[in-house]
Amino acid sequence: MSEARTVVVTGASRGIGLATARAFASLGDHVYGLARSSGPDVAGVTYLRVDLSEAEQIETAFDQIEAETGRLDVVVANAGITKDQLTVRMSDGDFREVIETNLVATFQVMRRAMKKMMRQRSGRIVVVSSIGAFVGLPGQANYAASKAGVIGMARAMAREVASRGVTVNVIAPGLIATDMASALGEDKVEAIASQIPAGRLGNADEVAGSIVFLASEPAAYITGAILAIDGGMGMGL
Repeated sequence: MSEARTVVVTGASRGIGLATARAFASLGDHVYGLARSSGPDVAGVTYLRVDLSEAEQIETAFDQIEAETGRLDVVVANAGITKDQLTVRMSDGDFREVIETNLVATFQVMRRAMKKMMRQRSGRIVVVSSIGAFVGLPGQANYAASKAGVIGMARAMAREVASRGVTVNVIAPGLIATDMASALGEDKVEAIASQIPAGRLGNADEVAGSIVFLASEPAAYITGAILAIDGGMGMGL
C-alpha cells in the first residue's frame, strides 16, 4: 500500500466537499476538512473550523496541518457560495461577497498550498469551478464571474509551478444534487435539468471520483486542464 498523503479539502462539511473528503479518507489518506462549521463524523477526516474570508485563519490552519504531518500533498479548493439575483437588482455587497469567497479566498488557499508544495517539489491542486462559468445562468453574474476567474487563475498558476512537480487542474461541475442546487428552487432545477443530455442531475460522489483521479499518480502529466462533470450540458464550450 502506498504511503498516506496529506489532503486538505475546503468547504468539506457538505456536498461535493464532504464527498471528496470521504473519498480520500477511504484511500487511507490523512484528510483535513476546512469549514466554517463543524463537519460530520467521518472516519479519517479531521475538521478544522476556518473562516476562509480571514487570511490569518488560512495560514494558521495550514501551519497546523504541516506541523502535524510534515507534508502537503493534495489541496482541493472547493468552498463557494451563491447569492443569486438578476443583475439590475444585485447589490454591490452581494457581488463582492461572492467574489471574495469564491475567488479571493481560493487564491489565498492556493497561494499558501503552493509555497509548501514547491519546496517539496510535488503536489496536486484541484480547483472547483462550475459549468456556470461558461453557460452564464440568469441571476448568477457574481457566481459566473467568480468561477470564470478561478479558471484563469488556476491556469496561470499551473504554468508557474509545473517545473516543480506541482499540478493545478480545474473541475467544472454541472447541476449536482446538493444543497446548493436545492436552493435554486424546484422549477429552476427542472428547467436546467431539461437541458442536460444525460437526462439527470449528477451526484457528489461522481465529482469526488474525478477529483481523486486528478490527484492520483496516473494524472501526473495533466495540468492546466478543465474537466467538465456535467452530463454533457456544456459540451463544446
